[in-house]
Amino acid sequence: MMDRHSKEQRRRNMQAVKNKDSIIEIALRQALFHKGYRYRKNYTKVYGKPDIVFTKERIVIFCDSEFWHGHDWERRKNDFKSRQDFWIPKIERNMARDKEVTAQLESEGYIVLRFWGKRIKKELDAVVDEIEQAIMRRRSSLKGS
Repeated sequence: MMDRHSKEQRRRNMQAVKNKDSIIEIALRQALFHKGYRYRKNYTKVYGKPDIVFTKERIVIFCDSEFWHGHDWERRKNDFKSRQDFWIPKIERNMARDKEVTAQLESEGYIVLRFWGKRIKKELDAVVDEIEQAIMRRRSSLKGS
């Protein structure tokens, strides 16, 4: 099946996709900042360039959009009407990379938190609470050692 957009329009659409400072990232960062937490964003010194990093606590946070990271993939992968030969392997590779990055970071002693975009939008306070709990647990374990 052919793409509904011209090559030029498709290119403009794809260029508009943000890989940092998305709405979900900004909302989460603002909520954390408002609570007094300081962090690094898109920190290149940590493998996988996490969206948010608490360096001292060794906690990394990824804000994953449902489309690019394959939320509910077994059901959703059948939704592609065009270019399945392109999109399915691309998103499956993103999913595999997410697992690789998580495994690598955990092996380096990081706590890895991943949140779906819809959850950040709908349950921002609960997401922030989960992050706060991870920070407190890590801080208390650092004091104990």
